[in-house]
Amino acid sequence: MFPLLMLLFIVVPMAEIGLFIQVGGLLGLWSTIAIVFFTAVIGASLVRSQGIATLTLVQNKLQQGEMPTQEIVEGMLLAVAGVLLLTPGFMTDALGLVLLLPLSRAKVAQLLMKKVTLKSNFTYFGGGFSHHRHSNNAANGDVFNGEYERTDNHDHNNSQHRLP
Repeated sequence: MFPLLMLLFIVVPMAEIGLFIQVGGLLGLWSTIAIVFFTAVIGASLVRSQGIATLTLVQNKLQQGEMPTQEIVEGMLLAVAGVLLLTPGFMTDALGLVLLLPLSRAKVAQLLMKKVTLKSNFTYFGGGFSHHRHSNNAANGDVFNGEYERTDNHDHNNSQHRLP
């Protein structure tokens, strides 16, 4: 994984610099700077509006008692799109635009969800989701003991209750 990241941190900026030189030679310095500036401003605005729409979908799913997995992944992809659109460069802008468009973002989210498996179990109880983690260690006999102490504020004696 590290070599891939190093390659990306070297190759992507070099390609972006090459594209800047090509576009700058074709359009001129100020036109190139204006394009980069406007893609960042317009991209940030679109990410904001798409993010609000996605947040609304998440809230609707939660109110219906459903887990909004697709919408959460799409929200994360929108955040990535925002970073890519704010990063100066034409390749990063193109990739950010792909993630910004609802249809392509949904497809990328579906691909990611197929690749990633969740090892947690989520269940819905009236007011919200409860997270239950099943430990593989429990099957191996590892048990964690703990104490529970509750201070009852409604008790006039301020007594503490301990479980055995």
